[in-house]
Amino acid sequence: MELLQLQYFLAVARLEHVTEAARSLHVTQSSLSKTIQRLEEDLGVPLFDRMGRKLRLNAFGSRFLRRAERALFELEQGRQELGDLSSPEKGTLKLAVTTAGTSPHILREFRKKRPHIQFHVQMLTTQEMVTLLHRGEVDFCLSSPPIQEDDIECQIVHIDPILIAVPKEHRLADRNSVSLMELRDEWFVGVRKGHGTRDLVDSVCQSVGFEPKYVYEGNEPARLSDLVEAGIGIAFIPSTVRHSREHIHYLQVEEHELVREIALLWHRSRYISRAAMEFREVVAEYFKTLG
Repeated sequence: MELLQLQYFLAVARLEHVTEAARSLHVTQSSLSKTIQRLEEDLGVPLFDRMGRKLRLNAFGSRFLRRAERALFELEQGRQELGDLSSPEKGTLKLAVTTAGTSPHILREFRKKRPHIQFHVQMLTTQEMVTLLHRGEVDFCLSSPPIQEDDIECQIVHIDPILIAVPKEHRLADRNSVSLMELRDEWFVGVRKGHGTRDLVDSVCQSVGFEPKYVYEGNEPARLSDLVEAGIGIAFIPSTVRHSREHIHYLQVEEHELVREIALLWHRSRYISRAAMEFREVVAEYFKTLG
């Protein structure tokens, strides 16, 4: 069994399509198919049910996938540990976030401490983020809501009130607070389902008897302020990402505690480099300054 076979197997198992897997690996389809076939011959069992160019893991493949992911996870941790020992001032920090609002401030402070460390940030849904954590493909996640799983370390770093953003000409713009039921007939702009804040808000609103009506659903939280300012709808905006704008007014929510917890997540078995440990300290210090 070869390392290359395991890498190809994981790509096909995750994409379930020969053409797409070959493209992601930058190899020909025939080379990929032959490599998977040799792996199956080595193991003595088929790993996929084949439907044209589509492949679906069978019972053997599903069992083997867990082992293959664990093996490659450990090898990747070893590579990172050696890289950290040989070149501690270099490397790349990989971060996934469910909301990008606080990321620029945190990354700016981290860059002051580690100017030669590169970083790569992805904005993902909660489920996408958890998948990358399990695969060991990110160092940390900034998540709302927190994730509680056996192999994921979860540190709550901030409790963030969620506010109501309305345009200055809105009927509620002269108030400081509002009850949720007063918003039942409003039109909202928001992020798509699957984002932690959206799912939290929808759940709390349903608990008081209504479901928010959305005229816009997207993947860019930063765009919501523009839409509110344009009068397209009102929005639920966490206090840490609100923008001070002349034509937007923010209200607190009465009666119901509408807050999101922001957590820093990492895989319990992932190697934590010195740079990554410093990043964790930067995150804790940043949210501490927010109170």
